[in-house]
Amino acid sequence: MSDEISAEDWHEQAEAVYQALLARVGEGAPERRLDATRRAVELLGDPQRAYPIVHITGTNGKTSTSRIIESLLRAYGLRTGLLTSPHLVSFTERIVIDGQPVSDEELVRNWEDIRPYLEIVDAELEEQGKAPLTFFEALTALAYAIFADSPVDVAVIEVGMGGEWDSTNVGDGQVAVFTPISLDHTKALGDTVEEIARTKSGIIKPSADVVSSAQVPEALDVLREAAALTESSLAVQPRDFDVASTKVAVGGQLVTVRGRAATYEDVFLPLYGDHQAQNAAVAVAAVETFLGRGSQPLKADLVEEGFATATSPGRLQLIGIEPTILVDAAHNPAGASTLAEALRRYFDFDELTFVIGSLADKDARGVVRALAPVATQFFVTAPASERALDAEDLGDIVRDEVGDEATIVYSDAIDALESARDWAGESGRRAVVVTGSIVLVGAAIAYAGDQEWKGNGA
Repeated sequence: MSDEISAEDWHEQAEAVYQALLARVGEGAPERRLDATRRAVELLGDPQRAYPIVHITGTNGKTSTSRIIESLLRAYGLRTGLLTSPHLVSFTERIVIDGQPVSDEELVRNWEDIRPYLEIVDAELEEQGKAPLTFFEALTALAYAIFADSPVDVAVIEVGMGGEWDSTNVGDGQVAVFTPISLDHTKALGDTVEEIARTKSGIIKPSADVVSSAQVPEALDVLREAAALTESSLAVQPRDFDVASTKVAVGGQLVTVRGRAATYEDVFLPLYGDHQAQNAAVAVAAVETFLGRGSQPLKADLVEEGFATATSPGRLQLIGIEPTILVDAAHNPAGASTLAEALRRYFDFDELTFVIGSLADKDARGVVRALAPVATQFFVTAPASERALDAEDLGDIVRDEVGDEATIVYSDAIDALESARDWAGESGRRAVVVTGSIVLVGAAIAYAGDQEWKGNGA
């Protein structure tokens, strides 16, 4: 049958799947429940039990850490599944099999298989007076089904939001991984780091192995308590593993990681920023934990291969040269501070302009304040989202922080990007950074691809 259907037809059908998912309640308003997703995967035969899971949560660094973990596991010859969110350009980026986005055909065939069961769950929920399966609940069921159908040897699963009631938590992580926990999504997760950590700690299952990056004391206390209650092991940075050193290198950095079982020296990581070295250290500890419960060293050549093939789209990604255009999906103050520090350390531009947009529920002022010390000016716009902060409103915030002269507001994001590019083109020592919103970053990557900007890595 596949011979009778063209690639273009499969693509159209895959787009129809995405539209069907979009018709459901969006990701910005998750249901605080697991029972609906549990019922869906139960009807599907519990596909999430067909393979071991490495489950990742945190506030910043989740996607990059997930991608490095997946790359390391793939270097070991394992067939991997990877679920991340959100996507930047194409919906299929979210569901990755063996390093490649799920094909349109695989997506469509699996959707057709599971759709009747999702409709059964929708009907049951309606009878109970409850909301039908949301976008992310249906996506989670679809991803777990695709991984079982593939089949994969291991699935690396990034939490959508929080942990305890996130729909991915119907899967039981053999290893639970925590990147740094800070304030974000406070309306859904809580107003304190302790509350947020408690929600995220819900991914720790009985007798699991827990790996955590360095955390503030109140978050670490929560993780220790959760690990003790579930009789799980806990490996924490810097006690059990750490970044020993990192050196700037062409195209990335040389990282020495002190893992749980061995030290891996001067491994090239093609990603910029000390935060990516931290993510890599967490990834190494997670893979050591998954493969040998932290007691067996990884093979040095496979660590080199895993790092070398790791990518992190939308994270200090180069999408254009002459002039240099970078994108970074920093959308909270912690991420913006990390971005500012990476720009200082890894690049030597004389002037930087930021094309910035934000969603209304984000701490836009905190983001601008973190970026201001390295910014020459801000080209302010709005991402193409119903949840976007109006460009003029964001412009007022930017003016408060950096003044009128350094603030230019554009109603159209592409106009802002092209104007910033023109400005940067006036000098070889200037660069543009698109940031503040994942939606805006995705639009910039897509536009760079359409324009065939030299050096675009979209």
